[in-house]
Amino acid sequence: MTSINYTINSKDKRKIYGIIGAVLTLMIPFFLMFTNGDNHLETDQSMCPFKMITGFPCPGCGITKSLVYFYQGNFYKSISYHILGPFVITFSVVSIVILSMELITKKEYFNAVMYNKRLAYGLGVFLVGYHLIRLIFFIKNNSLDSILKESIWR
Repeated sequence: MTSINYTINSKDKRKIYGIIGAVLTLMIPFFLMFTNGDNHLETDQSMCPFKMITGFPCPGCGITKSLVYFYQGNFYKSISYHILGPFVITFSVVSIVILSMELITKKEYFNAVMYNKRLAYGLGVFLVGYHLIRLIFFIKNNSLDSILKESIWR
């Protein structure tokens, strides 16, 4: 009887973790969609630690709700919760496909795009700008009392 040793290198481990993360990113809002029959997501308290402490949304607040409403076919409501929600779905699906192909073929695809510093900085600048605009509208549309009500300090 012989034993076969399979060793997975660190690059392959990162790809597997990437696939798992992308699948979870797609699946968790998908299952939340089935429990949202009475639209309770619109009124439920956010589970974001930043929002719970400060009452203000973090840059990622709303992405899960955005994905849920995208799955339900309500594109307008999806982008109203977070403009990057549909992009997250697209990026996750593309990542699953590319990383799976890389694991199967043992070739690297799109490394110039996936590890591009200029693209990462550009996305970071966009996210900061988008978040600042969201914060301005959030403060403009909410009183201090309603902001504190969203936090643990109510």
